[in-house]
Amino acid sequence: MEGRIAAALVRFRLWLFLASVLAIVGFVSGARDLWFESSYRIFFSDDDPYLVAHDHIENSYTKADNVMFIVAPRDGDVFTRDTLKALRELTEAAWTTPRSIRVDSITNFQHSVGIDDDLIVNDLVPEVDTLSDADIAGIRRAALAEPALVGSLISDKADVTAINVRLEMPGNSRETSKIGKQVVDYARDLRAQVLEHHPDLDIRIMGQVVVNEAFNEIAEHDSVTLVPIMFVVVIVLVGLFLRSFSAVATVSVVIVCSILTTVGVLGWLGLRVNQINVSAPVIILTLAVSDCVHLLVHYLNDLRRGMDKVKAMTHTIELNLVPVFLTSLTTAIGFFSLNSSDSPPFRELGTVVGFGVFGAMAFALTMLPAIMLWLPVRVKQETRFQQFTLAGLAERVLKHHQLYFFGISAAALVLISFAPRNELNDDTVEYFGKSLEIRQAIDFVQDNLTGIDSIAYSLDAGAPSGINEPAYLKKVEAFKQWLEQQPEVTHVSSFVDVVKRLNRNLHGGDPDYYRIPDDRELIAQYVLLYELSLPQGLDLNDSMNFDKSATRLSVSISNAASRELIEFEQRAAQWLEQNAPEFNAQGSSLSLMFGHIGQNNIYSMLKGSSIALLLIAVTLVVFLRSVKFGLMSLLPNAFPAGMAYGLWALTSGQVNLAAAGVFSITLGIVVDNTIHFFSKYLHARRDRGRSPEDAIRYAFSTVGAALLVTTSALTMGFLILATSDFLVNATMGLMTAMVIGIALLFDLLFLPGLLMRFDRAKPAA
Repeated sequence: MEGRIAAALVRFRLWLFLASVLAIVGFVSGARDLWFESSYRIFFSDDDPYLVAHDHIENSYTKADNVMFIVAPRDGDVFTRDTLKALRELTEAAWTTPRSIRVDSITNFQHSVGIDDDLIVNDLVPEVDTLSDADIAGIRRAALAEPALVGSLISDKADVTAINVRLEMPGNSRETSKIGKQVVDYARDLRAQVLEHHPDLDIRIMGQVVVNEAFNEIAEHDSVTLVPIMFVVVIVLVGLFLRSFSAVATVSVVIVCSILTTVGVLGWLGLRVNQINVSAPVIILTLAVSDCVHLLVHYLNDLRRGMDKVKAMTHTIELNLVPVFLTSLTTAIGFFSLNSSDSPPFRELGTVVGFGVFGAMAFALTMLPAIMLWLPVRVKQETRFQQFTLAGLAERVLKHHQLYFFGISAAALVLISFAPRNELNDDTVEYFGKSLEIRQAIDFVQDNLTGIDSIAYSLDAGAPSGINEPAYLKKVEAFKQWLEQQPEVTHVSSFVDVVKRLNRNLHGGDPDYYRIPDDRELIAQYVLLYELSLPQGLDLNDSMNFDKSATRLSVSISNAASRELIEFEQRAAQWLEQNAPEFNAQGSSLSLMFGHIGQNNIYSMLKGSSIALLLIAVTLVVFLRSVKFGLMSLLPNAFPAGMAYGLWALTSGQVNLAAAGVFSITLGIVVDNTIHFFSKYLHARRDRGRSPEDAIRYAFSTVGAALLVTTSALTMGFLILATSDFLVNATMGLMTAMVIGIALLFDLLFLPGLLMRFDRAKPAA
């Protein structure tokens, strides 16, 4: 059967080549409308309960999309004439940011004072040129005494301040990505203009829109650097190994076609490029090399033995057809199992790479024979690297197979025992490499101003204008006070602060009246009077909804990983359940959403990995025509992932969103080497009647060097992915490279001992 298919692939190589070219053109046409979606929303399904809660708050209050300027004067004092002047200029200019709807800073903070029965509301910092030193000192005292500012827009040391620009981004995600870039470019230009006139300031930029654009910039950087670097590395490696210009050229064509097909599949499926699936071309590039190398090694060896080109190509396809198909199938199964992930980008990565694997296989079986038979081939002697596995390593492994078998088994069990010590501890700040501007800005804010992580609550009052009820406000205040007592909380912002401040203002500034009034009508009058005094764009819509039936309470938290953040959320939910169940409030924030998606992803990927393991086991049993060998082939591939997690626990112990999918990704990849080894071993046992020892020697001699070069290509590919500044991809790349490297050791050192112990049957005559 394999012989007939191989003969047909060689005989009709011209037509198959042309069909492949047409297929590539068709696939590439699907990529014409691809674009990059940089929003955090891509990580969540539309029905994700935390995304739904987040959207509810976003739709009820002023939007949270923002750009924030962090200003730190080099003299360490915000309240100097020059710095206040710069802050006013930057605040006023920030209103012209595209899509801006609100700008908050200490200069335009609506400071209220009561004079008799009148409420006077003005900017905290008026025109700076009109201020005396005493005025500036008074402004400093007022700002540092204001709970709404300290720990939010100014540090308690008055050495760092922030200007927060709220934005109304379009609903269309493609338009949002386009506008986001415009906003960030405008913010950077504005910063440059201010620094030109005020060089003694340090201004950093952060905010949700800046984070989204950082995702975009990282993905663009990765796509234009990682893929070319990996391409060069692989080509150099293949060239050194095969020592054939024609072979290198052919591999290059197959790689390029495979990448183009993968990108085309992305477009035809109606997907957008994002920071996760952008790694698909790097992965496909490495996987495409494996099929080519196995085909070319046998082809070149047959030419060295004097076989003509057509027969040599037919023979190598016949010998490798089943292993190539089987390895592609198992790899695709592993990646398709990512569809069990709770996070859409990982599902997309699995689907795209799964289809791309079959594309790479198809091009290796159709384009490679045609190109290699057209191009002249100079047959050279085998390199020392190719000869390495022919005798020395095989003999050493056979001589000490029990030592290798039991030694590696013991090492595996020890390392796997450490794996449960890993903690899923997603930290969204850690998603960005420390060299990035956005990461440096985030770290600076956490160290000098406030916590980056936050949780928002919409506290339901039960009826329109219900927020004016004293009983409601007192429960909100009790919740706020409880939150402020929690060790991880840096700031709590609530409508209660406004009501208490107004009550004090309209009682002559008496500090005893900094409390919630007992009269609903009085509270309503205070709020109405204050609203009428506010300028356009600085209303109370950021803290209360349109019909005044709920208020927003926002909690800033010092840098917390997902586990701590979820624990805090659970404590807060328990307090609300016990003390204010009528609020019907669920905490919401981006950090919380990522924390939960990471936790949920572990369980969903365990399910997907189990299904993938079962499917791969069935596939191996069927194609190897043996339950024993099918199940035996899984053993060298079940341990490496567990060992890698054990090593990770010893070196780091913290895993993020990507780590959950590593087992699924690697399961299909690492089994490839085992399949090629087993196929040659069983060929020697069944077709050539050799003993287990000689069959192992045959497997080493025919695929040993190829396994080394393909594994090297895969490992380097994922290590290059590990250099990404987006640490989700970097973690996935590093852990995958660890698993692949460990799996090769199992195949070369553990597998022979396994076969020697459990395959003692005499070969068929």
